Amino acid sequence: MSRLSLRFVTLGVATPVVALFGLAALAGLYRGADAALALIFVGFLGASIMLARNLRLLVAWARQPVGTPAPQGEGLWGQVFAELGGRIQRECEVKERLSAELGRFQQAAMAMPDGVIYLGEDDLIEWMNPMAEQHFDLDRRNDLRAPLQNLVRQPEFVAYLRSTHPAEPLVMHPARRRDRSLQIEVVPLAAGRRMVLSRDVSQLERLENMRRDFVANVSHELRTPLTVVGGFLETLIDGLDDFSREDVVHFLTLASEQSTRMQRLIEELLTLSALETGAPGVGEAPVDVPELVDEVFRETELLSAGRHEIRLALDGGGELLGSRKELHSAFSNLASNAVRYTPAGGHIEIGWRTGAGGGEYWVLDDGIGIDPVHIPRLTERFYRVDRSRSRETGGTGLGLAIVKHIVTRHQGELKIESQPGAGSRFAILFPASRLKSG
Repeated sequence: MSRLSLRFVTLGVATPVVALFGLAALAGLYRGADAALALIFVGFLGASIMLARNLRLLVAWARQPVGTPAPQGEGLWGQVFAELGGRIQRECEVKERLSAELGRFQQAAMAMPDGVIYLGEDDLIEWMNPMAEQHFDLDRRNDLRAPLQNLVRQPEFVAYLRSTHPAEPLVMHPARRRDRSLQIEVVPLAAGRRMVLSRDVSQLERLENMRRDFVANVSHELRTPLTVVGGFLETLIDGLDDFSREDVVHFLTLASEQSTRMQRLIEELLTLSALETGAPGVGEAPVDVPELVDEVFRETELLSAGRHEIRLALDGGGELLGSRKELHSAFSNLASNAVRYTPAGGHIEIGWRTGAGGGEYWVLDDGIGIDPVHIPRLTERFYRVDRSRSRETGGTGLGLAIVKHIVTRHQGELKIESQPGAGSRFAILFPASRLKSG
């Protein structure tokens, strides 16, 4: 009971007592001492009965659930009950507001993309969100009030959890998910409590590895032609008069070829960068696919220079919604690869057909083929089945990566079928939603 409430109770008892003594004094003057004592006794008895009644009401009300209306009292007791009821009501409102704030905070924590665990004394788990369950393979129904270090027993994590002031976040691989990388950070809270934050950095780690591989591959790809060009130029500078005109022309021709290769590599890197960063395309419009395929067919014949038998297969017309420039790049890339990797005298087929399921562009050859073990990685940047043969044919290792991104931008699917010595079939499948029948 508050001090204010006690004051009201004291006043509620003291005021009638003072009045009673005043009446008793008057009765003693007029009726004698016996009348005064009798009046005092009756007054004290009535006051005791009223006090006992109000105290019973107070005790009975205190035993009711929070929020039960205060009992009705008379006089100062009514003020006491009203004061207590108001105080409890205000405290209930504050508690409800705090509960609502806590609920909103927990909802926000539940929706966080990072894992959150609240630890109490002895690092007992008090609360966790679903992402923390996934990161540490925990179960909220069974693991609450259990020590975290007993559930996640990896030595580096236990040591980090026990450290007083860790300087840097911990990066670890969960025991049951070695392909996942977690960044762990412990945040001290009040009253000896702590919060454990976890973030899945697997994608960032993969991107960093890709960046390192990309820089290494680009450096390697540019080093070879630069070495060739620099070597020829140095040879000619040091001894131009020692070589015939035919030798000079030969050296300059080789240097020009390497320069062209570097230029093509840089152009394809810029194209791939634009595709991978989601840069907007050059604009989509209906593309006459049979006309585009026929153009690619004629370009492939020029590239082959009569070394292969090339056949055009068209089954159905129609237009495809997309970027003609990007589609031409993808179609011609697959066709030029067939020329590069099909020995002289081989056969190449370039085709297009439409059906109820959509459209299909394909390039079929009977060239050297590819071991199926390499097929899942063919669209990776700079991935080559045979590096030396790829360089001899002028490949940059970026063509199929570009094709994959173009196909994805057009909601298509790239399918590759191949066997060593039996040739290859590269096909692009387009959904019917992008086709307009002609």
